[in-house]
Amino acid sequence: MDGELNVSEVFRSIQGETSRAGMPCTFVRLSGCNLRCAWCDTEYARDGEGTVMPLADVCRLVDEFGTHLVCMTGGEPLLQGDAVAALAEHLLREGHLVTVETNGTADISAVPEGVVRIMDVKCPGSGECGKTLPGNLSLLNARDEVKFVIADRTDFDWAECFIREHDLVNGPHFLFAPAHGRLAARDLAEWILESGLEVRLQLQLHRLIWPDRERGV
Repeated sequence: MDGELNVSEVFRSIQGETSRAGMPCTFVRLSGCNLRCAWCDTEYARDGEGTVMPLADVCRLVDEFGTHLVCMTGGEPLLQGDAVAALAEHLLREGHLVTVETNGTADISAVPEGVVRIMDVKCPGSGECGKTLPGNLSLLNARDEVKFVIADRTDFDWAECFIREHDLVNGPHFLFAPAHGRLAARDLAEWILESGLEVRLQLQLHRLIWPDRERGV
């Protein structure tokens, strides 16, 4: 298999986020990101040099872990172009359920059909609001998910308006996550209930299970 990826880490853990939270998952975390979110919890992947690995070696590591669910994340994985699509296609052929987590600033049209796209739309509190490519929104389908990390009430109101203004109410699944250390989950839960929004409250299970670990979870 041709191509290579700049990899931060490959590991097996419990998926802590998305609608598949709680499932065993192999993570392929790629290095490099084009955003600098205020609440970033993977700065080592965002700013670290990583290790350049042939695609065949990445696939071998994934096979050794033996999980059905594989999450390609970062950093921002779609910055690495065709190699990401090639890895995803290989994993799909091998029978894996593949998800790709992206900040929505790169074109998602190259992501192979069958891959579940998790798009993290940046709210004002992130410091990177407004970076999502508008064309990506029209490509989302009912299998995809859109995540909003909420730091305060301003972020919550902004996310609600974003969903309604872009007519996404009947589109992808929505995940609302409290920014770690900035917003209590209880407050976000109450706002969701008051709003009537059909969204999923997302807590980071890996932080609850392994609060003392920064990597490999």
